[in-house]
Amino acid sequence: MELLLDKKTQMLVKEYIPQKNRLRALADFFGMLGDCTRIKILSALSISSMCVSDLTTILEMNQTTVSHQLRSLRSMGIVDYKRQGKVVFYFVADKRVLEVLLGAVNCI
Repeated sequence: MELLLDKKTQMLVKEYIPQKNRLRALADFFGMLGDCTRIKILSALSISSMCVSDLTTILEMNQTTVSHQLRSLRSMGIVDYKRQGKVVFYFVADKRVLEVLLGAVNCI
């Protein structure tokens, strides 16, 4: 099949499309954001770092669910934590994630 695009545009498109490992990472990242519970947690953490008990109370969720979702978000590097004595506070590790969420909210 003959392409209508000129060679320069064809090359730009080929260069712009991420390589396989980057594509997988992007799909995993957006998959991580494809869950209502995780979006609620990230929205809450966008305001302030919080411990699990604060998140469970404010979001009206059970502790097991919140902890599980935080573990998933941590595994992707989306959230991180800091320990203060016996309490662990979670926070958004990279504010660019919040920009992605806000951009999506503004699109819908």
